[in-house]
Amino acid sequence: MNRARRIWVTAAAVLAIVGSSPGWAQAQPATGTRPLAESADSDEGLPPDWSVTGEGSARKLVWRSDARVPMGDARVEFYAGDRLLGHPAPAKDGRTFRLGLDGVRLDSVQDLQVRAAGRRLDAPDAAPGSSSGPRAGVTVPPRPPANAVDPGKPGTYRTVTGEYDLDPVRLPGFPEPVEMRAVVVTPKGAEGRRPLALFLHGRHSTCYTPQGETTGDWPCATGSKPIPSHRGYLRDQRLLASQGYVTVSISANGINGQDWQAEDGGAQARSSLVRRHLARWADWSAHPDTAPAAVRQGPRADLSKVLLVGHSRGGEGVNRAAMDSLYAPPPAQDGAPDPVRWHIRGTVLIGPTIFGQNPVADVPSMTILPGCDGDVSDLQGEVYVDGTRQVSRGAALHSAVYVVGANHNFFNSEWTPGQAEAPADDDFWNDEERRDPVCSPGTRTRLTADQQHKAGATYIAAAARLFVAKDDRVRPLLDGSARRAPSADPATVLTHAVGARRGAGFLPDGKVTVGGAKLCSAVDPSAATACLSAETAGASPHFARWETDREPGRRAVALRWSAAGSAARISPDRPLSLTGSKALALRVIVPPNTSGTQLDVSVTDTAGRHRTLGRVKVDGLPGSDRTASYWAREVRVPIGADDAAALDLRHVKSLEVTPRTRSGRAWLMDAWGWQPGTPEVREAPLPRVDIGRLTVKEGDSGVRTYRVPVTVSGQGSGQVRVFATDPATNTVTNRLVTVRPGTNSIDVSVKVEGNTRYGYDTGRDVFVKAVRTAVVGAHLGGVTAQNDDPMPKVSVTPVADRVTEGKPLKWRVSLSAVADANVSASYALLPVTDGRELSTKDVAPRWYEEMSGASPDPERPLSKDGIYLWVDFEPGRTTGEIRVPTVKDQVAEPAESVRFQAIDDSGEPQPGAPVITGTVLDAS
Repeated sequence: MNRARRIWVTAAAVLAIVGSSPGWAQAQPATGTRPLAESADSDEGLPPDWSVTGEGSARKLVWRSDARVPMGDARVEFYAGDRLLGHPAPAKDGRTFRLGLDGVRLDSVQDLQVRAAGRRLDAPDAAPGSSSGPRAGVTVPPRPPANAVDPGKPGTYRTVTGEYDLDPVRLPGFPEPVEMRAVVVTPKGAEGRRPLALFLHGRHSTCYTPQGETTGDWPCATGSKPIPSHRGYLRDQRLLASQGYVTVSISANGINGQDWQAEDGGAQARSSLVRRHLARWADWSAHPDTAPAAVRQGPRADLSKVLLVGHSRGGEGVNRAAMDSLYAPPPAQDGAPDPVRWHIRGTVLIGPTIFGQNPVADVPSMTILPGCDGDVSDLQGEVYVDGTRQVSRGAALHSAVYVVGANHNFFNSEWTPGQAEAPADDDFWNDEERRDPVCSPGTRTRLTADQQHKAGATYIAAAARLFVAKDDRVRPLLDGSARRAPSADPATVLTHAVGARRGAGFLPDGKVTVGGAKLCSAVDPSAATACLSAETAGASPHFARWETDREPGRRAVALRWSAAGSAARISPDRPLSLTGSKALALRVIVPPNTSGTQLDVSVTDTAGRHRTLGRVKVDGLPGSDRTASYWAREVRVPIGADDAAALDLRHVKSLEVTPRTRSGRAWLMDAWGWQPGTPEVREAPLPRVDIGRLTVKEGDSGVRTYRVPVTVSGQGSGQVRVFATDPATNTVTNRLVTVRPGTNSIDVSVKVEGNTRYGYDTGRDVFVKAVRTAVVGAHLGGVTAQNDDPMPKVSVTPVADRVTEGKPLKWRVSLSAVADANVSASYALLPVTDGRELSTKDVAPRWYEEMSGASPDPERPLSKDGIYLWVDFEPGRTTGEIRVPTVKDQVAEPAESVRFQAIDDSGEPQPGAPVITGTVLDAS
């Protein structure tokens, strides 16, 4: 049977539908999909693959993909143009995504989009800037010299592997228990207590069947098995164990199968799970005889030296675990009530998400950015570096490690085809008809799975050696000093960093004056203001979008020149001191596939003395319109004794950057006084901010004022930026707020007006980001006012339900009350059981084609094409006319009729609903 195309039109228009009898009680949810009109007086519908289902509070915007969307770590998001509508819920088929429309304005439906980490899912060929023309040839930066110490070399210990499986635990907001399962790899024969490295995998399919099907279910259905994602880091674990570390990789399928409904994407739940395991390890370290066999076979773990390694959403999870270990979360949202008996020395974040953009400034971190990431493709993990600047003391090193040619999945062998127990794939979306010059398999820049995993293991070991073992000899591998680890060859690995022994900084984010260049915004809809316009081919990890399309406080200095010699000058609001610095380190972006951009770097002191410190050369990364390759390279110019003699380095008032190539573009992210070394990190006592969600009933009358729940805990005072949405205008306001425990400085009120009209849920969202000396846990919350009024009843009065051919069948449809939301009544056409049925040739051809999407030829009964018809009442409307237009022919024939019945949630005729009929008589 040809499935009908469903049509949605407003009640104010002439509607083609048969209604119910006057006694039929209430409007039913219209769960059959239907295109949504752009406005009350437009009949233009949704783009292909989009629909709207349901009614009132159950109304949902639905997108169905032509192919299954692999379960990944980046959040699927619905947009209208550049406006974020929300995060849809996935269906079990892996192709359908639904977003509740309560309180969501759809001013236009012509530019609906589905994105994940900035990548279009509904139009994969519509990469940002893909219309800008072909790229230049791919260029690869020269390979840096080898570092003196290579952490990728195995150590002297043999390793032993085992597993434990404890009783599952319950976590707040998750209806199903979460497993406490892990694989342990330890050094055999190691004496004394040993540092502990804990691994947490990311969001991946949870279950698989012998037939090769995968799902995101939890618990797994009968006949399916859990995917062992936690076993995917055995190579990394064995390398660390050979070097003397106790390692454990924990399973989080129970979170992956339920985190779609968590406002933070599961970050707090993952933190709770990590800390549950750490609490057990603390118990076992104190009482070894109580430990599982897999733990007893190795040395005791030293919980004062813990490294957390997280992949994708697991990266965000271990970041939150580091935060929660220092600054306790509100008890109501925490699933790990045990006291902290461990010290996290650092985190490793592999292709991580950071939905909250809330890195922990006082815990050292290394973030691996895979250059061919097809999941978290905007490389938003760069915020773990950029987002720590000037938030706290600045002693912790935060390193970004860009791995050219690496994808998202192959850091985990259980996500790698040919190595995984369950079905797996390459997350970079390769198109054989449009091969990517950087990331398609077989290109000279794309890594094989083994090459990628070897590079990942080497740099995980580098972070362990620097953050935990305090071996400063590996720092040049992580801090932008342009050294490589031979064990990672042939991978091209590039790094930059902030923190450690960097001193005074020229930061575009702060109070600065810029001349000869433009101060641009990382996130802004205006091409004149944004650092990269939407038409740019490719993207930048530094400019990854957050919760809003316009974000103050994230900036860079944009340079564009057509001739050498025009300086850009950056002047902070007060002089900086470069005393003691051995170099000035700059992070500079140049366009991908460019090479040899030369810049002179100069400074001027408050006495007006000017000195050029040196010249740097900056090469771009290999890139395409599908990669995030606008990434800053770290370059340095030395500061020597002659510079100190010529300038007052204690009072430097400006930095000048002068292009020496003929033309080009560049973006300065920041510049810092630099010294070698890794200082001891002492965590600052800081206030912590958590935003909650309050859900209330609207009531029948009066106006009530509610306040967004905010918890400020911890110590001291700090500054955060608070963003608040206006549901009436869909605009976002922001302000800087000073917070301290015991105060209510973040005071966002929401007025809720009660009434007795059926309507949508309404509310207001608030999100917050740390600016200075503060941390943010739950970054997103607000107030939601639920509709508590019943849906109006629908009555249908026949106007002309027995007509001669050529005249329309007509009914008047009425609502029992005015509603503040769209109300629909939906029906299916049924076969006629007594007499002759109206055929496809008995109705107006255009009407039939609009209703069914099919041709009326050959002639057949109307019910054969499964037509669904309905009326939709816009808010404030209570009546509408509906009709079925018939045509007059020259054939003598008996009376013909049609039958309709209301449908249920599945789109099938509703049992017990009245059957509605209309009759057409022969005109001859």
